[in-house]
Amino acid sequence: MIQHNSNKSAQNPFRRLKGINVFIPVLIGLGVVFWIFIREFNPEVFKIIHFTSKAIFFICAAVLCMMIRDWGYMLRIRILSNQYFSWWQTFRIIMLWEFTSAVTPSAVGGTSIAILYVTKEGMSLGRSSALVMATSFLDELYFVIMFPALLLLVDATQLFSIADADGVVAIAKELVYFALIGYVLKFAYVLLVSYGLFVNPRGLKWLLLQIFRIPILRRWRHEINDVGTELKVSSDELKNKPFRFWLKAFGATFFSWTARYWVVNSLLLAFFVIPGFKDHFMIFARQLVMWIMQLVSPTPGGSGFAEFIFTRYLGEFIPGDASTTGFIAIGIAFLWRLISYYPYLIMGAVILPKWLREKFGTSDQL
Repeated sequence: MIQHNSNKSAQNPFRRLKGINVFIPVLIGLGVVFWIFIREFNPEVFKIIHFTSKAIFFICAAVLCMMIRDWGYMLRIRILSNQYFSWWQTFRIIMLWEFTSAVTPSAVGGTSIAILYVTKEGMSLGRSSALVMATSFLDELYFVIMFPALLLLVDATQLFSIADADGVVAIAKELVYFALIGYVLKFAYVLLVSYGLFVNPRGLKWLLLQIFRIPILRRWRHEINDVGTELKVSSDELKNKPFRFWLKAFGATFFSWTARYWVVNSLLLAFFVIPGFKDHFMIFARQLVMWIMQLVSPTPGGSGFAEFIFTRYLGEFIPGDASTTGFIAIGIAFLWRLISYYPYLIMGAVILPKWLREKFGTSDQL
């Protein structure tokens, strides 16, 4: 177990986190939105877009999708921990986890810090590591299964096609490369974590040693040897779980990620008519490709990059003249981020100070 010294605040890994860190991704995202807004502005758009009762209904549906997404995450932690955490604890873990992901580059994410969040809620470090690894495994398994499944339902040529500045639609080879490389990496990760969780926990211990070389976690790296035994016990517990247990955990994962990707579909339905299921599946599939592209973004939470790629990659599903679709697309992209990204910045900024006071005895870094 982690040994605490008398100075709680000295152990606080967030002591260098400044309040400006919360605003950086917001400023980047809004900056890109403003830049595209000025470039694409066309007053004729306001004759097309109307906030009718239908628009309000589907915007509310988009918000509901994000709520289902968070509920699925919370349910999954409850399942994997055998109801060790209360609903409030799981909510707090998820909000802090998402907040960390939102203020760090997409390639870094919040998985490493999530081990700390889970541990500080009372679970042993070994079990916390196994739980976070299991959630990560299920997340990547969803992608590994869903991406090829969607390729059977949509036209692969259309999936990787994008319009250039002149409106000419052609296959973007870089998208194909991103998708293939991303899929191979995710598939390899699923194999690696499967091996660590269910076959060789000692190998997973080595991986954790590498993770705890990160400066923010280095303080506890020497204690990771004690985690080895706990991790093996937890891994034995997980691999001996019945198929029904894993089916429930993956079911929560499926609902969570699927709800997240239906946010864009709901927002498009708020203002336009999407002809049929084929187009809906195409929009859904393109979001999986967008998710891969966001992983290479150097900005916190993919800020700026996400808004830009949204207008380029999903803009074709917005009907109308080329002179207006760009402006409409950036408006919907802003709504998308307003619903699916910015709330986690707000919730994290509200929850984190109190959580730090409880766990470390300080909150003066925010």
